[in-house]
Amino acid sequence: MNKNYLFGSTSGWKRYAPILLLAPGVFLYILIALGPSLATAVYSFTDASGLRGAPVNWIGLDNYDEFLFQGLASRDNIDATLRTLKFSVIVTFVQFTLGLILALLLNQKLRGRTVFRTLFFIPVILGVVIQGLMWKLFLQPRGGPMATMFDWFGAQSEFLGGLPGPAFNWVIVVQIWANVGVTMVIFLAGMQTINTDLYEAARIDGASGWELFRSITWPQLTPAINTNFLLNIVGSLQAWQLFLVLLGYKPGTQVLGYLVFAEGFGQGTSPTFRQGFAAAASIVLFFLVLIIGFVANRYVTWREARYMG
Repeated sequence: MNKNYLFGSTSGWKRYAPILLLAPGVFLYILIALGPSLATAVYSFTDASGLRGAPVNWIGLDNYDEFLFQGLASRDNIDATLRTLKFSVIVTFVQFTLGLILALLLNQKLRGRTVFRTLFFIPVILGVVIQGLMWKLFLQPRGGPMATMFDWFGAQSEFLGGLPGPAFNWVIVVQIWANVGVTMVIFLAGMQTINTDLYEAARIDGASGWELFRSITWPQLTPAINTNFLLNIVGSLQAWQLFLVLLGYKPGTQVLGYLVFAEGFGQGTSPTFRQGFAAAASIVLFFLVLIIGFVANRYVTWREARYMG
């Protein structure tokens, strides 16, 4: 049978083949990612509760006005936003630095380095709930291992159940512990691509260990550095699950991601479901991530052009 009879013409079939091949993926993206995102934007202008049969009314910018400008609640929301930025800065800096140090150490020809690589990466595969429950038991104020060790020295601490400041700091510790393995692995992968002849030539010229790192390792790690920098920033800005597992809705510790969940499912300042307000808060978080991610991406693009040409 003539193939032109089936498809019209060979050139016509080839023209539309890419579209047909991409169509399933585009459909799934719209269904799973883009569709819910657009729905969230629309819901942010309503008083939707998320309950079946409950009326949904269009209220315009009232949710945004309440989030940003109305009384004590808006101050708490702004504080949560600033706390999110603080959390992101600390986690990004410490996780990035610690991951780089671990990668440098475990890239050496040391006995048992594979075991240590595995140990540092294990927390990544446990999952957020298991990570949080492990640390919650470990930091339990009465009878937990940390409380027992503090008792040996005649000291006491409430850890997660005490003041908001120390509790918030412990979540930072757990967040870094849970994700530093990914940062380390990305750095290790980058180090495997560096030509060892560069180090040998530099050592012949009398370069010290610091000079080797500054002149060879750091520039050659540019792709890994850029990847880790962006992943750490975006991941820490969106983090909220550990706050749910470790602290729950504890005043003075909420970050913006957890505020979205708490307001949407009746665990916030109001016991009712406020999914319209939660949608507005998630849009604020979206723009926060978008702006900071854009600035960070411009920086890493500039840095890559500088070091990689």
